[in-house]
Amino acid sequence: MEGTLLSFARDKLLPLLIEVRDTLRGVPKKVEEIKQELEHIQVDINVADRMAMAEQDKDTREGIKAKVKQLREAAFRIEDVVEEYNMTSEELQQPVDPGCAAALSCDIAAYYIRPMMIRLRISREIQDIKKSVDRINGRSEGAAASTSSTSARSQELTRRHDLEDAVRYIKEDEVVGFEGPRNELMGWLEEGRAERTVIAVVGMGGRGKTTLAKTVYEKVIQNFDCYAFITVSEPHTVEDLLGDVLKKFKEGKGEAPAKDIAAKDTAAKDRLNKLIDEVRDYLQLKRYVVLFDDVWKKNFWSEIQFALYDNKKRSRVLITTRSMEVAQNCKDSCFVHIHDLQPLSERKSWELFSQKAFRNDPNECCPKGFEDISWKFVKKCEGLPLALLAIAGLLACKVRNLGEWQKLNGQLLSELEKKPTSTGITHILCLSYDDLPYHLQQCFLHFGIYPKDCEIESATVIRQWIAEGFVKYESNKTLEEVAEQYLQELIHRSLVQVSSLSSDGKAKSCRVHDLLREIILDKFKDSSFCYFVREDDQTNLSGMIRRLIIATNSNDVVVPIGSSHIWSVYIFRGVELPEDFLRKLLTAYKILKVLDFEHAPLNYIPESWGNFFRLRYLSFRKTNIVSLPQSIGNLWLLETLDLRQTRVRQMPREINKLKKLRHLLANHTIWFFNNGIQLMKEDIRGLEFLQTLRQVETDYGGVELISEIEKLKQLRLLGLIHVKQEHGRALCSLIVHLQQLEKLYIDAISFAEVIDLHHISSPPELPLQKLRIRGKLERFPEWIPNLQNLVNLSLVSSNLTNDPLILLQHMPNLFFLSLDSAYEGESLDFQDGKFQQLKKLSLRHLPNLNYIHIGEGALQLLEVFALEYIPQLFEKLLGQKTALLVTQLEVLEITKSDLEIGTCPQCSEIQILNNFSKQWRWIFLLS
Repeated sequence: MEGTLLSFARDKLLPLLIEVRDTLRGVPKKVEEIKQELEHIQVDINVADRMAMAEQDKDTREGIKAKVKQLREAAFRIEDVVEEYNMTSEELQQPVDPGCAAALSCDIAAYYIRPMMIRLRISREIQDIKKSVDRINGRSEGAAASTSSTSARSQELTRRHDLEDAVRYIKEDEVVGFEGPRNELMGWLEEGRAERTVIAVVGMGGRGKTTLAKTVYEKVIQNFDCYAFITVSEPHTVEDLLGDVLKKFKEGKGEAPAKDIAAKDTAAKDRLNKLIDEVRDYLQLKRYVVLFDDVWKKNFWSEIQFALYDNKKRSRVLITTRSMEVAQNCKDSCFVHIHDLQPLSERKSWELFSQKAFRNDPNECCPKGFEDISWKFVKKCEGLPLALLAIAGLLACKVRNLGEWQKLNGQLLSELEKKPTSTGITHILCLSYDDLPYHLQQCFLHFGIYPKDCEIESATVIRQWIAEGFVKYESNKTLEEVAEQYLQELIHRSLVQVSSLSSDGKAKSCRVHDLLREIILDKFKDSSFCYFVREDDQTNLSGMIRRLIIATNSNDVVVPIGSSHIWSVYIFRGVELPEDFLRKLLTAYKILKVLDFEHAPLNYIPESWGNFFRLRYLSFRKTNIVSLPQSIGNLWLLETLDLRQTRVRQMPREINKLKKLRHLLANHTIWFFNNGIQLMKEDIRGLEFLQTLRQVETDYGGVELISEIEKLKQLRLLGLIHVKQEHGRALCSLIVHLQQLEKLYIDAISFAEVIDLHHISSPPELPLQKLRIRGKLERFPEWIPNLQNLVNLSLVSSNLTNDPLILLQHMPNLFFLSLDSAYEGESLDFQDGKFQQLKKLSLRHLPNLNYIHIGEGALQLLEVFALEYIPQLFEKLLGQKTALLVTQLEVLEITKSDLEIGTCPQCSEIQILNNFSKQWRWIFLLS
């Protein structure tokens, strides 16, 4: 019997165990291989999407779409299996709690056996995915055999240029609102320096770049010796591009066309060098202007700059592009003017719309009764000339019937796609999306989950992108820095609009144009990007879906079932969630990475919340929750926990288990001072990846808590509230040692409490960009003026008796300065030539101030000057004969443009006095 068992073990069991061992050893390599396969699939999806867009034959187009759907599902399976592999690897690295049952020998064995079993399943799943991808690629050879990628791209380019011709050849008198930009470009083209100059017109598709550039180009070409208008094909070769330039130069002057530079069998590099030499020779003694229309490649200028010889004859190169990066890259070797083409104003938009829609009416006036519906169309276009012309042209061809126009307003996008006169708007805007790499397409599509006209905080977008897995690691950069680059690229490509700027000039909030959002929603139909749950939608999912958007106020919210691949749930509703909603959510989706309840009237969190063990991003912002369950500690992959504007104050001790936490945000405002979260030093011990921590009530954890925060070396943003005078020494030590800190907010526990910041002997070398101190200062901290990177400084309730401007006047990068109840003196002195970078100055609640001196050349870049409640100053001015009384004026904020025209949008009577500065005038208001 014993021999039989040994024989069985040797012949059957041992080979099986060896096979299992080899399989387990090979799993990491298989995972890396399948991740590479995922990158290939993402490229294939991109190419196939473009082919489908360009394909004219319906059957072929549907065949390509079917392939894309299969590839996306294969990509989802790969993402899932990679996620599961990463999870098991993370689990094995987690320490075993000796106090729990898992510490028993049998449970420890199970603890290690379970991940092995999962890895065996992962290995089998990877093999099955590879076979599936092979089958898809095999079928695709027949499905799209009639259309090669090259011919599809060619068709797309042909169609693109056909569509854009409608814009390119719009007559100048058909476009209004370009008077200012046109005059500016004309000045740059005809005047200025002798050196070759690049003039870049940047703006999103449909904004009128080509029309504007072509208009000024045609007006000035007679003043140049040679000229060329080049539509930059994509893709293109430098050789073909320069060949076209030389050809256009000679054609414009009636000269013989250029001969072939070299035989085709000549080496490509030699042909290009000879062509560059010929173009340079041709331009030696000529003043030239070239318009390159619709440039997409970032390195475009570096490819052609050597051919366009700088002969110091005031030659000009005009470029239109959707990407700010294209324009910025020209600065490496050339003087550059950049005109960021803005949308038309509402008045100009209405004028352009009326000109086209009512061209057959007397004086091109809107008929009575059509004003409201016409304004809806105008506002939907948000100042885009191309959109205005397309919609107005469509309406001009329709029967003048109010009911028809109202119907069209509700079906605008579908109508645009059906009408030959207006398909260009959708297609042209789609080109910007198609040009994006896969990861940026995902980031751009992500904006579609938000409600229409929603302005989203950039920081929120960035954190969600990271949690979604859109952001790829780059050496020597945090994921947040990489994600910020992604956002900037979308902004530079004019696909995302900046709604507001922070004091350091970065996008504080952003949004997408309504027309682009409609395109995003259309992309959702084929991309499986997300699924919307609305009142009138069916809730049974088909296929694989990654994101679920709850966008209904109905109390009969049904959690859709049918997809186990959902990673993210976003909730946008204005009424209280049903009691069983969270229970259903927990049951249906256990692999969530993102869960966002912002603005949802959520009142409680069940203890079983910890079952979302894969969660990376969790937001309860602006909900009604008052506490977190202890099971929050099970979310050991959590990166962002947003508790802002909730009533949560006490944090469970299990928070210290969130070792991967990067952003912990909380605050609850009550009148002037805030409540935040209460932490002890043990709560944050070991949270070494924390980058954002606000607002923390320092009186709860005291000096020991501050000393523990000092050990969080990755902190970029820190908010401390309820600060006491006794915390001063620990606080100064923290400031010195947090070498990554960029933003610091310090709030005293009361108005009368002194914040002691005088324990710093040598100036800290910090990247600190923003500093707000809210509380009493016995004297101004002398180390603050040594912060070379400081952009924004706010002092609130500081009660200083000495003029702080004396110490601040030499700060090289100070753009924003706010003094709010911060100074008790009678005068402020902006000395000659000081505060050269200051753009916004806010003086509020300074009861004793009665004199402001502005020295010669001071405040040269100031754009906004705000005054509020400075009674002594206003009373002094009231005694002057020339002063005017402005009643009930509490806040004044006047921009530079207002100063130039001498008006204020917030009042009807103002007194303007001459300023010592030559560049602008000072304004005093009386209240």
